[in-house]
Amino acid sequence: MTVDWGQVFAGRVSGMGASEIRELLKLLERPEIISFAGGIPDPDFFPTAAIARAYEKIFQSNAGAGGALQYTISEGYTPLREWICAYMGRHGIEAGLDEVLVTSGSQQALEFVGKLLIGPGDKVVVTRPTYLGALQAFSPYEPHYLSVPGDAEGPDLVALEAALEQKPKFLYLVPDFQNPNGTTITLARREAILDLCAKHGVPVVEDAAYTELRYDGERVPPLAALDAARNGGKLTNVIFCGSFSKTMVPAFRVGWINGPAEVINRLVLMKQAGDLHTSTINQIVLHDVVSEIFDNHLRHLRTKYKERRDAMLSALEQFAPAGVRWTKPEGGMFVWIELPEGTDGVALLARAIQDANVAFVPGSAFHADRSGKNTLRLSFSNNNPERIREGIRRLCGLLETVAA
Repeated sequence: MTVDWGQVFAGRVSGMGASEIRELLKLLERPEIISFAGGIPDPDFFPTAAIARAYEKIFQSNAGAGGALQYTISEGYTPLREWICAYMGRHGIEAGLDEVLVTSGSQQALEFVGKLLIGPGDKVVVTRPTYLGALQAFSPYEPHYLSVPGDAEGPDLVALEAALEQKPKFLYLVPDFQNPNGTTITLARREAILDLCAKHGVPVVEDAAYTELRYDGERVPPLAALDAARNGGKLTNVIFCGSFSKTMVPAFRVGWINGPAEVINRLVLMKQAGDLHTSTINQIVLHDVVSEIFDNHLRHLRTKYKERRDAMLSALEQFAPAGVRWTKPEGGMFVWIELPEGTDGVALLARAIQDANVAFVPGSAFHADRSGKNTLRLSFSNNNPERIREGIRRLCGLLETVAA
Protein backbone atom coordinates (compact mmCIF):
# COMPACT_ATOMS: atom_id res chain seq x y z
CA MET A 1 0.00 0.00 0.00
CA THR A 2 1.31 3.45 -0.89
CA VAL A 3 0.89 6.48 1.33
CA ASP A 4 -2.01 8.79 0.52
CA TRP A 5 -0.24 12.01 1.31
CA GLY A 6 -3.42 14.04 1.02
CA GLN A 7 -4.74 12.16 4.07
CA VAL A 8 -1.47 12.55 5.99
CA PHE A 9 -1.08 16.33 5.62
CA ALA A 10 -2.23 18.44 8.55
CA GLY A 11 -5.49 20.31 8.09
CA ARG A 12 -3.68 23.65 8.02
CA VAL A 13 -2.08 22.74 4.68
CA SER A 14 -5.37 23.52 2.98
CA GLY A 15 -4.79 27.17 3.87
CA MET A 16 -1.55 27.30 1.90
CA GLY A 17 -1.62 28.64 -1.64
CA ALA A 18 0.94 29.52 -4.25
CA SER A 19 1.92 33.16 -4.48
CA GLU A 20 0.91 34.76 -7.73
CA ILE A 21 3.87 37.08 -7.28
CA ARG A 22 6.41 34.26 -6.81
CA GLU A 23 5.17 32.69 -10.04
CA LEU A 24 5.27 35.99 -11.91
CA LEU A 25 8.86 36.63 -10.86
CA LYS A 26 9.83 33.88 -13.27
CA LEU A 27 8.88 36.29 -16.05
CA LEU A 28 11.85 38.48 -15.14
CA GLU A 29 14.03 35.91 -16.88
CA ARG A 30 12.37 36.74 -20.22
CA PRO A 31 13.99 39.93 -21.55
CA GLU A 32 11.10 40.76 -23.88
CA ILE A 33 8.69 41.07 -20.92
CA ILE A 34 8.40 44.45 -19.21
CA SER A 35 7.40 43.28 -15.76
CA PHE A 36 5.58 45.51 -13.29
CA ALA A 37 4.81 42.40 -11.24
CA GLY A 38 7.41 41.81 -8.54
CA GLY A 39 7.70 44.50 -5.86
CA ILE A 40 11.44 44.06 -5.72
CA PRO A 41 14.32 46.52 -5.45
CA ASP A 42 16.57 47.23 -8.40
CA PRO A 43 19.87 45.32 -7.93
CA ASP A 44 21.70 48.23 -9.55
CA PHE A 45 21.03 50.12 -6.31
CA PHE A 46 22.40 47.49 -3.93
CA PRO A 47 25.32 48.81 -1.80
CA THR A 48 27.70 46.16 -3.11
CA ALA A 49 30.91 48.07 -2.35
CA ALA A 50 29.97 48.52 1.32
CA ILE A 51 28.94 44.87 1.54
CA ALA A 52 32.25 43.73 0.02
CA ARG A 53 34.19 45.86 2.52
CA ALA A 54 32.24 44.34 5.39
CA TYR A 55 32.97 40.78 4.28
CA GLU A 56 36.63 41.68 3.79
CA LYS A 57 36.84 42.93 7.38
CA ILE A 58 35.45 39.65 8.65
CA PHE A 59 37.81 37.40 6.71
CA GLN A 60 40.89 39.49 7.37
CA SER A 61 40.53 38.43 10.98
CA ASN A 62 40.60 34.74 11.84
CA ALA A 63 38.78 35.39 15.09
CA GLY A 64 36.19 37.48 13.30
CA ALA A 65 35.66 34.85 10.62
CA GLY A 66 35.21 32.11 13.19
CA GLY A 67 32.53 34.03 15.04
CA ALA A 68 30.73 35.05 11.86
CA LEU A 69 30.47 31.43 10.73
CA GLN A 70 29.29 30.10 14.08
CA TYR A 71 25.89 29.70 15.68
CA THR A 72 24.60 32.77 17.49
CA ILE A 73 21.82 33.53 19.95
CA SER A 74 18.24 33.25 18.73
CA GLU A 75 17.44 36.87 19.62
CA GLY A 76 19.95 38.09 17.04
CA TYR A 77 23.43 39.59 16.81
CA THR A 78 23.63 41.98 19.75
CA PRO A 79 25.27 44.97 17.97
CA LEU A 80 22.61 44.78 15.25
CA ARG A 81 19.82 44.69 17.84
CA GLU A 82 21.44 47.69 19.53
CA TRP A 83 21.41 49.52 16.19
CA ILE A 84 17.73 48.61 15.76
CA CYS A 85 16.97 49.91 19.26
CA ALA A 86 18.64 53.22 18.36
CA TYR A 87 16.73 53.33 15.06
CA MET A 88 13.43 52.79 16.87
CA GLY A 89 14.45 55.48 19.36
CA ARG A 90 14.87 57.97 16.50
CA HIS A 91 11.21 57.38 15.74
CA GLY A 92 9.95 57.78 19.29
CA ILE A 93 9.99 54.20 20.58
CA GLU A 94 12.10 53.28 23.61
CA ALA A 95 13.12 49.75 22.62
CA GLY A 96 15.26 47.59 24.89
CA LEU A 97 17.20 44.54 23.72
CA ASP A 98 14.60 42.27 25.30
CA GLU A 99 11.97 43.90 23.05
CA VAL A 100 13.69 43.18 19.71
CA LEU A 101 13.99 39.89 17.82
CA VAL A 102 15.93 39.59 14.55
CA THR A 103 14.02 37.48 12.03
CA SER A 104 14.75 35.93 8.65
CA GLY A 105 13.09 38.78 6.81
CA SER A 106 9.83 40.45 7.74
CA GLN A 107 8.02 37.52 6.13
CA GLN A 108 9.19 35.29 8.99
CA ALA A 109 8.07 38.00 11.39
CA LEU A 110 4.54 37.81 9.97
CA GLU A 111 4.55 34.01 10.04
CA PHE A 112 5.65 34.04 13.69
CA VAL A 113 2.91 36.53 14.56
CA GLY A 114 0.36 34.25 12.93
CA LYS A 115 1.67 31.24 14.83
CA LEU A 116 1.65 33.17 18.10
CA LEU A 117 -1.79 34.73 17.88
CA ILE A 118 -4.06 32.77 15.52
CA GLY A 119 -5.96 29.58 16.29
CA PRO A 120 -8.41 27.82 13.95
CA GLY A 121 -11.43 30.03 13.40
CA ASP A 122 -9.96 33.10 15.12
CA LYS A 123 -10.84 36.40 13.48
CA VAL A 124 -8.15 38.63 11.97
CA VAL A 125 -8.86 42.11 10.62
CA VAL A 126 -7.18 43.13 7.37
CA THR A 127 -7.78 45.94 4.92
CA ARG A 128 -9.31 45.41 1.49
CA PRO A 129 -6.88 45.14 -0.29
CA THR A 130 -4.00 43.92 1.87
CA TYR A 131 -0.52 42.46 1.45
CA LEU A 132 -0.63 39.02 -0.19
CA GLY A 133 2.40 37.81 1.79
CA ALA A 134 0.59 38.47 5.05
CA LEU A 135 -2.38 36.41 3.89
CA GLN A 136 0.03 33.60 3.02
CA ALA A 137 1.70 33.84 6.43
CA PHE A 138 -1.54 33.88 8.41
CA SER A 139 -3.75 31.50 6.41
CA PRO A 140 -2.12 28.20 7.49
CA TYR A 141 -3.30 28.96 11.04
CA GLU A 142 -6.88 28.90 9.74
CA PRO A 143 -8.20 32.38 10.58
CA HIS A 144 -11.47 33.94 9.53
CA TYR A 145 -10.64 37.24 7.84
CA LEU A 146 -12.65 40.38 8.43
CA SER A 147 -11.87 42.66 5.48
CA VAL A 148 -12.30 46.40 6.05
CA PRO A 149 -12.65 48.80 3.10
CA GLY A 150 -10.98 52.19 3.11
CA ASP A 151 -10.30 55.41 1.30
CA ALA A 152 -7.27 57.59 0.60
CA GLU A 153 -6.88 58.32 4.33
CA GLY A 154 -6.95 54.72 5.54
CA PRO A 155 -9.42 52.09 6.79
CA ASP A 156 -13.06 53.12 7.12
CA LEU A 157 -13.57 53.70 10.84
CA VAL A 158 -17.21 52.62 10.97
CA ALA A 159 -16.40 49.33 9.25
CA LEU A 160 -13.30 48.92 11.41
CA GLU A 161 -15.22 49.29 14.66
CA ALA A 162 -17.81 46.79 13.46
CA ALA A 163 -14.97 44.33 12.83
CA LEU A 164 -13.31 45.05 16.19
CA GLU A 165 -16.59 44.39 17.98
CA GLN A 166 -16.28 40.78 16.78
CA LYS A 167 -13.25 40.33 19.08
CA PRO A 168 -10.53 39.57 16.51
CA LYS A 169 -7.05 38.53 17.56
CA PHE A 170 -5.39 41.52 15.87
CA LEU A 171 -5.57 44.17 13.17
CA TYR A 172 -2.91 43.94 10.46
CA LEU A 173 -1.88 47.15 8.68
CA VAL A 174 0.75 48.43 6.25
CA PRO A 175 0.35 52.13 7.16
CA ASP A 176 2.97 53.64 4.84
CA PHE A 177 2.69 53.27 1.03
CA GLN A 178 0.72 50.09 1.43
CA ASN A 179 1.49 47.04 -0.59
CA PRO A 180 -0.48 46.80 -2.88
CA ASN A 181 -2.21 50.15 -3.36
CA GLY A 182 0.44 52.65 -2.26
CA THR A 183 -1.84 54.54 0.15
CA THR A 184 -0.64 56.02 3.44
CA ILE A 185 -2.84 56.22 6.54
CA THR A 186 -3.12 59.81 7.74
CA LEU A 187 -2.09 60.88 11.22
CA ALA A 188 -5.67 61.58 12.28
CA ARG A 189 -6.81 58.16 11.03
CA ARG A 190 -3.89 56.45 12.83
CA GLU A 191 -4.85 58.08 16.11
CA ALA A 192 -8.47 57.04 15.61
CA ILE A 193 -7.43 53.46 14.80
CA LEU A 194 -5.41 53.25 18.01
CA ASP A 195 -8.35 54.68 19.96
CA LEU A 196 -10.67 52.00 18.60
CA CYS A 197 -8.19 49.17 19.12
CA ALA A 198 -7.53 50.26 22.70
CA LYS A 199 -11.26 50.50 23.33
CA HIS A 200 -11.78 46.91 22.18
CA GLY A 201 -8.51 45.46 23.49
CA VAL A 202 -7.24 44.44 20.05
CA PRO A 203 -3.50 44.67 19.21
CA VAL A 204 -2.17 46.14 15.98
CA VAL A 205 0.46 44.42 13.84
CA GLU A 206 2.30 47.18 11.93
CA ASP A 207 4.18 46.12 8.80
CA ALA A 208 6.70 48.88 8.08
CA ALA A 209 8.50 47.41 5.06
CA TYR A 210 8.22 50.61 2.97
CA THR A 211 8.26 53.34 5.62
CA GLU A 212 11.70 54.72 4.68
CA LEU A 213 10.84 55.03 0.98
CA ARG A 214 9.04 58.40 1.13
CA TYR A 215 9.45 60.74 -1.87
CA ASP A 216 6.92 63.50 -1.18
CA GLY A 217 5.05 64.99 1.75
CA GLU A 218 5.65 64.92 5.48
CA ARG A 219 6.64 61.77 7.35
CA VAL A 220 3.80 60.37 9.46
CA PRO A 221 4.76 58.81 12.82
CA PRO A 222 4.52 55.02 12.89
CA LEU A 223 1.58 53.53 14.75
CA ALA A 224 4.23 52.12 17.09
CA ALA A 225 5.47 55.62 17.92
CA LEU A 226 1.95 56.87 18.57
CA ASP A 227 1.29 53.86 20.79
CA ALA A 228 4.54 54.43 22.68
CA ALA A 229 3.69 58.12 23.19
CA ARG A 230 0.50 57.03 24.94
CA ASN A 231 2.32 54.54 27.15
CA GLY A 232 5.44 56.19 28.53
CA GLY A 233 7.62 55.54 25.48
CA LYS A 234 7.10 51.76 25.44
CA LEU A 235 5.17 49.64 22.94
CA THR A 236 2.02 48.31 24.58
CA ASN A 237 -0.65 47.59 21.95
CA VAL A 238 1.44 47.46 18.75
CA ILE A 239 3.80 44.84 17.32
CA PHE A 240 6.18 46.51 14.84
CA CYS A 241 7.67 44.48 11.96
CA GLY A 242 10.68 46.02 10.22
CA SER A 243 12.83 44.92 7.29
CA PHE A 244 16.14 45.66 5.59
CA SER A 245 15.06 44.00 2.33
CA LYS A 246 13.78 47.15 0.63
CA THR A 247 16.37 49.54 2.06
CA MET A 248 19.52 47.39 1.80
CA VAL A 249 19.34 43.97 0.10
CA PRO A 250 16.70 41.23 0.23
CA ALA A 251 19.16 38.31 0.01
CA PHE A 252 20.44 38.82 3.56
CA ARG A 253 16.92 37.90 4.79
CA VAL A 254 17.12 40.14 7.84
CA GLY A 255 14.12 41.77 9.46
CA TRP A 256 13.01 42.36 13.02
CA ILE A 257 10.10 42.49 15.41
CA ASN A 258 9.83 45.14 18.12
CA GLY A 259 7.11 44.56 20.68
CA PRO A 260 6.33 44.17 24.37
CA ALA A 261 8.86 41.93 26.13
CA GLU A 262 6.25 39.28 26.91
CA VAL A 263 5.51 38.99 23.18
CA ILE A 264 9.17 38.86 22.18
CA ASN A 265 9.90 36.17 24.80
CA ARG A 266 7.37 33.87 23.17
CA LEU A 267 8.60 34.68 19.68
CA VAL A 268 12.18 33.82 20.67
CA LEU A 269 10.97 30.30 21.53
CA MET A 270 9.43 30.08 18.06
CA LYS A 271 12.71 31.22 16.54
CA GLN A 272 14.59 28.53 18.43
CA ALA A 273 12.18 25.89 17.13
CA GLY A 274 12.04 27.33 13.61
CA ASP A 275 15.59 28.00 12.42
CA LEU A 276 17.61 28.61 15.64
CA HIS A 277 18.74 32.03 14.43
CA THR A 278 19.08 34.24 11.39
CA SER A 279 22.38 33.87 9.51
CA THR A 280 25.18 35.11 11.77
CA ILE A 281 27.43 36.40 9.02
CA ASN A 282 24.56 38.19 7.30
CA GLN A 283 23.68 39.98 10.53
CA ILE A 284 27.30 41.01 11.14
CA VAL A 285 27.76 42.27 7.59
CA LEU A 286 24.45 44.10 7.64
CA HIS A 287 25.31 45.80 10.93
CA ASP A 288 28.59 47.02 9.47
CA VAL A 289 26.84 48.32 6.33
CA VAL A 290 23.94 50.14 8.03
CA SER A 291 26.33 51.67 10.57
CA GLU A 292 28.37 53.08 7.70
CA ILE A 293 25.93 54.14 4.98
CA PHE A 294 22.26 53.79 6.03
CA ASP A 295 21.13 57.43 5.80
CA ASN A 296 23.15 58.28 2.68
CA HIS A 297 21.99 55.13 0.93
CA LEU A 298 18.35 55.95 1.70
CA ARG A 299 18.75 59.38 0.15
CA HIS A 300 20.07 57.74 -3.03
CA LEU A 301 17.19 55.23 -3.15
CA ARG A 302 14.57 57.93 -2.63
CA THR A 303 15.96 59.97 -5.51
CA LYS A 304 16.06 57.03 -7.92
CA TYR A 305 12.70 55.50 -7.02
CA LYS A 306 11.01 58.91 -7.12
CA GLU A 307 12.11 59.26 -10.76
CA ARG A 308 10.53 55.91 -11.54
CA ARG A 309 7.30 56.64 -9.72
CA ASP A 310 7.03 59.95 -11.54
CA ALA A 311 7.67 58.21 -14.87
CA MET A 312 4.83 55.76 -14.25
CA LEU A 313 2.36 58.43 -13.15
CA SER A 314 3.26 60.65 -16.12
CA ALA A 315 2.82 57.76 -18.57
CA LEU A 316 -0.56 56.86 -17.07
CA GLU A 317 -1.67 60.48 -17.44
CA GLN A 318 -0.67 60.39 -21.09
CA PHE A 319 -1.79 56.93 -22.20
CA ALA A 320 -4.54 55.62 -19.89
CA PRO A 321 -7.96 55.38 -21.53
CA ALA A 322 -11.11 56.84 -19.99
CA GLY A 323 -12.52 54.87 -17.08
CA VAL A 324 -9.14 53.85 -15.66
CA ARG A 325 -8.22 55.23 -12.23
CA TRP A 326 -4.99 54.95 -10.25
CA THR A 327 -3.43 55.95 -6.95
CA LYS A 328 -0.69 58.57 -6.65
CA PRO A 329 1.54 57.27 -3.84
CA GLU A 330 3.92 59.51 -1.91
CA GLY A 331 6.40 56.66 -1.61
CA GLY A 332 6.91 52.92 -1.70
CA MET A 333 7.00 50.82 -4.86
CA PHE A 334 3.43 50.50 -6.14
CA VAL A 335 0.66 52.13 -8.13
CA TRP A 336 -2.82 50.60 -7.88
CA ILE A 337 -5.02 50.54 -10.95
CA GLU A 338 -8.80 50.33 -10.90
CA LEU A 339 -10.40 49.29 -14.20
CA PRO A 340 -14.05 49.54 -15.21
CA GLU A 341 -16.38 47.08 -13.49
CA GLY A 342 -16.56 43.75 -15.24
CA THR A 343 -12.88 43.71 -16.24
CA ASP A 344 -11.09 40.54 -15.12
CA GLY A 345 -7.50 41.22 -14.11
CA VAL A 346 -6.48 37.56 -14.34
CA ALA A 347 -7.76 37.24 -17.91
CA LEU A 348 -6.18 40.61 -18.74
CA LEU A 349 -2.80 39.40 -17.47
CA ALA A 350 -2.82 36.46 -19.86
CA ARG A 351 -3.54 38.80 -22.77
CA ALA A 352 -0.96 41.34 -21.56
CA ILE A 353 1.79 38.74 -21.52
CA GLN A 354 0.83 37.26 -24.88
CA ASP A 355 -0.10 40.39 -26.82
CA ALA A 356 1.89 43.21 -25.17
CA ASN A 357 4.82 41.53 -23.38
CA VAL A 358 3.82 43.26 -20.14
CA ALA A 359 3.22 41.69 -16.72
CA PHE A 360 1.52 42.89 -13.52
CA VAL A 361 -0.23 41.31 -10.53
CA PRO A 362 -4.02 40.94 -10.68
CA GLY A 363 -5.56 42.78 -7.74
CA SER A 364 -7.74 39.90 -6.55
CA ALA A 365 -4.59 38.30 -5.11
CA PHE A 366 -4.57 41.02 -2.44
CA HIS A 367 -8.13 40.47 -1.26
CA ALA A 368 -8.81 37.91 1.44
CA ASP A 369 -12.21 37.26 -0.16
CA ARG A 370 -10.72 37.25 -3.69
CA SER A 371 -12.78 40.25 -4.73
CA GLY A 372 -11.24 43.21 -6.57
CA LYS A 373 -11.13 41.40 -9.89
CA ASN A 374 -11.05 44.72 -11.78
CA THR A 375 -7.87 45.92 -10.05
CA LEU A 376 -4.13 45.60 -10.82
CA ARG A 377 -0.91 46.26 -8.94
CA LEU A 378 1.97 47.83 -10.85
CA SER A 379 5.47 48.08 -9.37
CA PHE A 380 7.78 50.80 -10.62
CA SER A 381 10.91 49.86 -8.64
CA ASN A 382 12.71 47.48 -10.99
CA ASN A 383 12.55 49.26 -14.37
CA ASN A 384 14.23 52.44 -15.55
CA PRO A 385 12.00 55.41 -16.52
CA GLU A 386 12.21 54.74 -20.26
CA ARG A 387 11.20 51.11 -19.88
CA ILE A 388 8.39 52.10 -17.51
CA ARG A 389 7.02 54.54 -20.07
CA GLU A 390 7.12 51.92 -22.83
CA GLY A 391 5.47 49.30 -20.63
CA ILE A 392 2.65 51.64 -19.64
CA ARG A 393 2.15 52.61 -23.27
CA ARG A 394 1.78 48.94 -24.21
CA LEU A 395 -0.53 48.16 -21.30
CA CYS A 396 -2.77 51.14 -21.95
CA GLY A 397 -2.94 50.21 -25.62
CA LEU A 398 -4.29 46.84 -24.54
CA LEU A 399 -6.74 48.50 -22.15
CA GLU A 400 -8.07 50.55 -25.06
CA THR A 401 -9.01 47.35 -26.86
CA VAL A 402 -10.61 45.89 -23.74
CA ALA A 403 -12.72 48.99 -23.21
CA ALA A 404 -13.73 49.18 -26.87
